[in-house]
Amino acid sequence: MTVPGIELNNGVTIPQVGLGVFQIPQEETQRAVEQALEAGYRHIDTAAGYANEAGVGAAVRASGLPREQIFVTTKLANGDQGADTTRRAFEQSRERLGLDVVDLYLIHWPRPRREQYVETWQVFEQLRAEGAVRAIGVSNFLPEHLDHLIAQTDVVPAVNQVELHPSFQAPDTQRATRGHGIAVEAYAPIGQARDLDHGAVRSAAEAHGVTTGQVVLRWQIQQGTIVIPKSVTPERVTANIDLFGFELSESEMSAITALDTDERMFPDPRTADFD
Repeated sequence: MTVPGIELNNGVTIPQVGLGVFQIPQEETQRAVEQALEAGYRHIDTAAGYANEAGVGAAVRASGLPREQIFVTTKLANGDQGADTTRRAFEQSRERLGLDVVDLYLIHWPRPRREQYVETWQVFEQLRAEGAVRAIGVSNFLPEHLDHLIAQTDVVPAVNQVELHPSFQAPDTQRATRGHGIAVEAYAPIGQARDLDHGAVRSAAEAHGVTTGQVVLRWQIQQGTIVIPKSVTPERVTANIDLFGFELSESEMSAITALDTDERMFPDPRTADFD
């Protein structure tokens, strides 16, 4: 299975489809990642806050694949933001992963009330300059957070990972992100299955002989979005990467895009302030 790559604004290429490991228990993570790598995945997305970085790293080592063939993302825990704590937290993540270099490191949430994401980003810039990470980015950043960060720092984020699925498309955030030359990456890309029963999705699945999940992921792919669907079911893991043998028509794309609402499944980044 060959997955196309998206070239980021610093020249690093990220596979467009990855495995997300949010809410996979540590004791199950190594097996889940190993089966994903066997299915052809070469992009794994974790976070310090998921408490399963060690399992990801163990699977990468056990796979026998050359390290440079696997793209690993992790994220800074919210409570570790700040000039004095970010570097230590990164080193702890790197140790848990057992990797010399992290491919992509993200600020997990902006926490705007704390006003720490700019100083945190400055440490990220240092880590990139030192070669400890290949690319740096953000997650859950809204247009105002992106504008403020870019105005105050030197390196434009490579990625903005945001909640994005047919019933929550965040068009303003997508437009601002792409407008800055930042790649859009979707978490919960099929809306944790809540978006799979719409008539437009079912009709496209029947027309192409694929699953409704594959239709929604293909809708994301055709917009140039990076996706990180999460599953521990082998059949779904395989299906979630098998997205390149069909193409949605313009009318099918439009019908799915018309499903947008303003209903988030996850916290609002303007107010989210948890550790």
